[in-house]
This record gives sequence, C-alpha cells and structure tokens, in this order.
Amino acid sequence: MIETNHEQFFQAVLFQIFGYDLPLKGYQFVSGGCINNAVKLDTEEGELFLKWNADTADDMFEKEAQGLQLMKATHTVNIPEILGLGEADGKKFLLLDYVAEYRRSATYWKDLGSSLAAMHKTTQDSFGLDHNNFIGRLPQRNTQEKGWVDFFIEHRLEVQLGLAIYNKLVDQDFAKRFRHLYPILPGEMPEEPPALVHGDLWGGNVIVGYKGAPYLIDPAVHFGHREAELAFTRLFGGFDRSFYQSYHESYPLEPGFEDRVDLYNLYPLLVHVNLFGTSYLSGITQTLRRYL
Repeated sequence: MIETNHEQFFQAVLFQIFGYDLPLKGYQFVSGGCINNAVKLDTEEGELFLKWNADTADDMFEKEAQGLQLMKATHTVNIPEILGLGEADGKKFLLLDYVAEYRRSATYWKDLGSSLAAMHKTTQDSFGLDHNNFIGRLPQRNTQEKGWVDFFIEHRLEVQLGLAIYNKLVDQDFAKRFRHLYPILPGEMPEEPPALVHGDLWGGNVIVGYKGAPYLIDPAVHFGHREAELAFTRLFGGFDRSFYQSYHESYPLEPGFEDRVDLYNLYPLLVHVNLFGTSYLSGITQTLRRYL
C-alpha cells in the first residue's frame, strides 16, 4: 500500500518527466547517501531511482547530472541513464534508471580498472572544469588552472582549509603548519595531463549493475590529477588488488605513487573534516608529521 503523501510527490515527479500519469505499482526506500532521500519506484516503465531533497542547493542535482553526462560521453565507464531532474512539491529531484543489483562478475574489478584508466585518458588543456559543482553537499570550486599544483592548492586545499577555519574546526596555528606543505608539493607530484576524474571515488560510489558490471554514481567530476583519484580509492579501502593491476596495465602510473597517496588525500580528508568533524584530522596530522 502506497502512502498518500509520498505517492503524490512521486506521481508529480513521474508526470513532470514522462508527461502523463504513469501508474506507480510500489516503492522501496533505498540509501541516498548522507544527504538525500532516495527511493526505488516500480512503474509500468520499469524500475526507476529517485533522489530528492527539500534543502539542497538549487543546482546540486543539475551539477550531478552534468557530471554523469560528462563521464557517460567518454563511452568508457558504466553510468545510470539520466531520465530528468526538476522540482515538485517544493522538493528538488533527480530521476535515474534504477541499476538492478547483480552479483559481481568474475572480471568486475579488472573491468573497473581498465574502464577508469580509459576515462582518465580524456583530457583538456587545463585542470578544473568550465563550471563549479559539489563534493558531497560542499561546493567544489573548479576554476581552471594550467598547473596541477596551483589548482590543487588554490581550489582544493585552501578552500577546504578556509572553511575549516571559519567553522572553528582548526585554528590558525594548524593552518600555518598545514600551509608549510605547499612549497613541497611541486617536487612530490609528477606532471600529468589533466584527466577527467569521477572526483569522489570511494567504495560507496561504485555499484554492481547489469550482468555484474561496475557502475559509477554520485560524482564530483573535474579534470584533475589521475593519481589523486586512485589515492582516494585507498582512503577507505574496499577496492580489490586486481583493480589496481588492471588500471596500471592499461595506463601505468609514474614510479613512487605509493609515497604520494597521503598528499593527495589531504583534500578528501579536509572535506570529511568539514562534513563530519574533527575525528578526520588525525590522518592529516600524520601526513604533516611525515613531511614537515
């Protein structure tokens, strides 16, 4: 039995996207991450995935859809079909094809590694993007720069560090010490062409879809350093060794990547400080001790 208050919203979304009263057979609430509400809709057009939020930034779902489309346009990685986005009953929403859950195929991790490597070969002249977007619920500034280290410092580290100072999560002494890392970065990070990256690639943003294949969701897309993407996959674990082997076979990394992982992960750790609190400062402090 469908509850009336939910049904009215779901039906309003379906009418807005499909242009007619699409019968709704049922629904099941599913995980929408830490920010949004999400539901699987069972309709006569098949199973659909609806995300919504009454309090999100006006363009959050628009930017998510743009990121998904950018990745999909490379024809390298699996992305859910975008059916539409908009606002209904005062709630902003994004409607996607529901990616049915399968068991992982025997080549799941290998396929993810090779497809991500292929996507990373998509490049442009500058690091950044022609529009800003979000990482989680935090704005992500993508002002374009010719050099990776300039982009990383100015539009990744400094933005999040400044937010942490503003929110009194770190003090000025911490910030001063943190900034002592900046002169070290050019000598540590190899020069690479800008790579189209997912931007928020942890285990929760890779799901098992059709025929057990990997699908990418919830991006924070930009043209960045591909090593930063791979470093992020190491932050919370969960990626099989064959993923890294397959990636390296398809698009080898410069020697010494293992020694650079902690530097790249300063950005997602600062993001987590600003989203979830000071418990994530310990990882940053360890990196500061190592380099300073």
